[in-house]
Amino acid sequence: MERLQKVIAHAGAASRRKAEELIIEGKVKVNGKVVKELGTKVSSSDRVEVNGIPLESEEKVYFLFYKPRGVISAVSDDKDRKVVTDYFPLIKQRIYPIGRLDYDTSGILLLTNDGDFANLLMHPRYEIDKTYVARLQGIPTKQSLRQLEKGVKLEDGVTAPAKTKVLSAEKQKQRSIVEITIHEGKNRQVRRMFEAVGHPVQKLKRERFAFLTLNGLNAGESRELTPHEVKQLRALAETGSH
Repeated sequence: MERLQKVIAHAGAASRRKAEELIIEGKVKVNGKVVKELGTKVSSSDRVEVNGIPLESEEKVYFLFYKPRGVISAVSDDKDRKVVTDYFPLIKQRIYPIGRLDYDTSGILLLTNDGDFANLLMHPRYEIDKTYVARLQGIPTKQSLRQLEKGVKLEDGVTAPAKTKVLSAEKQKQRSIVEITIHEGKNRQVRRMFEAVGHPVQKLKRERFAFLTLNGLNAGESRELTPHEVKQLRALAETGSH
């Protein structure tokens, strides 16, 4: 189920704001009845008409994108900074990112116009594994890593157990590279987790999302997910297995 104005916008009939105006003005019907409530939710089986014309739903598309650093995980930015959808100028569908990666974090980001699919993958209950590689200040001790693996206390709650692995450590430069796998999506979570154990992140990249990797892609490049990959992701989310 998705909000009516979002469905209208995704179908390309109007912008989100314009869709809200049309609803308030009584120009939108759902299953033959005029709807003026902005909070109304509809499913793909509902028949939506705008100004008497039935909506044709957009073909669903799914992309894997290698987000570079210095790009916003959004479809627009009020400060006019580069956003992820700027990398898809030829895509007619109104795609948007599933979740987000920080401005200064690079790596895997999925984009789609399929709201049900996006909600499924973002819901914390479904526990999709996300693996990051972080360059840290200092070298974490076994005790620090154990703390991350058990869960660390942040201002918005204790994190779920994580998996960690030290990939390299430079004693002279006092820095290390650590892989961490989490399945939550709190804001700036990985950075805050490492900060909580005394090792600020210098550089961060999301290397894997479930079974998907960045193989064959350079920063700023993307590819379509195969139908099989989409099916696998749905199955993963629905079963809650990793």
